[in-house]
Amino acid sequence: MSTLTIIYAGLFYIATLLLVAGLAYKIIDYSRTPAPLVIPTTPAPTTQAGVAYRMFKEVVVFESLFKANKWIWVFGWLFHFGLLLVLLRHLRYFTQPVWAWVDALQPFGKYASFLMVIGLLGLLARRFLVDRVRYISTPSDYLMLVLILGIGITGMLMTFVVHTDIVALKQFFLGLMYLDIQPLPQDPILLVHLALVALLMMIFPISKLLHAPGLFFSPTRNQVDNPRERRHVAAWAARLDQKS
Repeated sequence: MSTLTIIYAGLFYIATLLLVAGLAYKIIDYSRTPAPLVIPTTPAPTTQAGVAYRMFKEVVVFESLFKANKWIWVFGWLFHFGLLLVLLRHLRYFTQPVWAWVDALQPFGKYASFLMVIGLLGLLARRFLVDRVRYISTPSDYLMLVLILGIGITGMLMTFVVHTDIVALKQFFLGLMYLDIQPLPQDPILLVHLALVALLMMIFPISKLLHAPGLFFSPTRNQVDNPRERRHVAAWAARLDQKS
């Protein structure tokens, strides 16, 4: 077994641990953070079913972004939709046999990478071309977009230009899952692609990309607008009331 195989196996074990542990810590922290007031963005739903429908629209069609800025919505939706199809397509590397619906998605996921990259280029261009956005952008904003763009471009190169041994690659990842490490193909573009993916996994829990799970804990989105019908008391405030 080559040294590179051992290095990348260790890299993905560490990256997976950091991703899972980091996400778990952040989600628990979000869930414990109290909302002192009823502050949903109005007009807001007045029932739990309405809140669920509002969250569905935010997650699926980015409703608030659509209302705020159509151009950002177009590029953002292209990126996220393309990313979803690409990620679902990659499930074939972790399942044996490949699930039927994953197999059916393969041609769509293959070309969805173009949507993903186009969306990323639009979002990156916005950081440079819009003065007020450029003014508030930090180096991490650019680096995250460049990192994901690098993952997308190297993946497309392997799909359409320089092919790699995907059978051996699948055996490598299945081996990681079952603690039976198999040789990793040594193609340079593949190694760069995997290194970028591992880097993204490691920094995801401490990056702005946490808006993905964070959306579900946003009090401006997940609260029922019923302050007149029901008094809202945060858990910490309730404990103070009990002591007094």
